[in-house]
Amino acid sequence: MKSSKVILVTGGAGFIGSHVVRRFVNNYPDYIIVNADKLTYAGNLENLTDIDTKPNYFFERIDIVDKQAVMKLFSKYEFDGIIHLAAESHVDRSITGPDEFVYTNIVGTVNLLNAALNSWTDRKEGKLFYHISTDEVFGSLGEAGFFTEETAYDPKSPYSASKASSDHMVRAYGHTFGIPVIISNCSNNYGPNQFPEKLIPLAINNIKNNNPIPVYGKGENIRDWLYVEDHALAIDIIYHKGRSGETYNIGGNNEWKNIDLIKLLCQIMDKKLDRSPGTSERLITYVKDRPGHDMRYAIDSSKLKSELGWSPLPEFEKGLEKTVDWYLSNTKWLERVISGDYKKYYDQQYSGR
Repeated sequence: MKSSKVILVTGGAGFIGSHVVRRFVNNYPDYIIVNADKLTYAGNLENLTDIDTKPNYFFERIDIVDKQAVMKLFSKYEFDGIIHLAAESHVDRSITGPDEFVYTNIVGTVNLLNAALNSWTDRKEGKLFYHISTDEVFGSLGEAGFFTEETAYDPKSPYSASKASSDHMVRAYGHTFGIPVIISNCSNNYGPNQFPEKLIPLAINNIKNNNPIPVYGKGENIRDWLYVEDHALAIDIIYHKGRSGETYNIGGNNEWKNIDLIKLLCQIMDKKLDRSPGTSERLITYVKDRPGHDMRYAIDSSKLKSELGWSPLPEFEKGLEKTVDWYLSNTKWLERVISGDYKKYYDQQYSGR
C-alpha cells in the first residue's frame, strides 16, 4: 500500500505504547505503523487485538539493546519517524535490578539514535526522533511549585537516572548531528491495559480479590495523574505539530496523595462490587517505604496547552471509573498477565513487609 509516512513505535505492545499504536493506526490509515517490542513481562500483544489485522499495522519482535537487530529493522523499513516508548519503567524493579535499566533505557536509546543517524544521512527534512520520557528525571518537589521544561534534572532512582541519561543523549544527537528530535516528559499514567504492578491496577485487583492493598510509608507521596488516552492524544499532537529541538511537559493537572487516591478507588470499587461503604478501605495495609521515595511530582503543561492546544480530561473521577470498569470487564486479561513471572515478582516485592 502507498503510505505518506512510515513510523516506528518502540514498546508499542506496552501500556502507553499500545494506546499510541492504536491511535495512529486508526487515525492515520495512510501511515504505516511498525510496532517494535521485545515482549517482556510488560509487553502484551493482546493489548492490540482490535487493530492487529489492519493493513497499515506491522509488528516486529526485537530487543533495542541488540544493535544489529535495530540496524536490520531500519534497513527493512525506511522510517520517517520514531516514537520511542520502549523502556524499563518501574522504580521498584530499578532498585532490585538496575542493570536492565541501563541497558534498555540508555544503550537501547543510543542504538536507535545511531540507526536513525545512519538512515537519515542524506536527508533529515521531514524526519523526527520523538523520545517519550518521565517527570521523574526532575527529582522531587516540595509542597509548592511545578516542573517546567526548564527545571534542572535531579534524578533520584536508577530508573529516573537512566531516563535522564537517555534524554541527554537524544538532545546531544540533535545538537551534534542535526537529527530532528523532540522530548516530552509526562506525569504518572493510568487507564486500561496497565500492567498490574503499578499502583492503580494493583489496587483494583487486590480490592476485587479481598487482598491487602500495599501502601508505601504513610501514603503521603503526591503524584500528578494523567489518563493514558490523554497522553496518547498529546503524543499525536506533539509528533505532528511540535517544534524540533523542543521539550514538552505533559501532566494531568491532577495531584493526589497516594492514600487519598486509594481511598477514592476503594469507594468506587465498593459501589461497583455492591459492597457496604468502607469495606474495601479495611484492606489498606501500610508497608515499609521504598528507598529514596520522591515526595511530590507536579507538572506545568502550560507550554503544551498554549502552543499546541492540548488539554487533559478535566474530571479524574470519571477517568478512574472508566479504568475500574475496564479491569472489571477484562478479568481474563488480568488473570493471564498476573500469572508466572509477575506472581514471583509480586511475592518478592511485598511479602514480609
